[in-house]
Amino acid sequence: MNIKEQVIAIIAEQAVLEPNDVAIDNTLQELGIDSLGLVESIFAIEEAFDIQVPFNANKPGDSDFDISTVASIISGIERLRAEQH
Repeated sequence: MNIKEQVIAIIAEQAVLEPNDVAIDNTLQELGIDSLGLVESIFAIEEAFDIQVPFNANKPGDSDFDISTVASIISGIERLRAEQH
């Protein structure tokens, strides 16, 4: 499973959807993920990829980790993984 597939699976689980119901250009809001679901998604992503996501749930606008769409989350994870290696 590649990064894209893993992220979609994590987000689909949080949204209680099937992975094929999650489009790359969906926002988390469109998928019905609230702020608690977002935090849970971030934790699941950190665990799955063994990374530290620079995201503050209290100040999401201050983060340089773009959570606006599924695609932006995937590219943010790819960037974090590249920086680790």
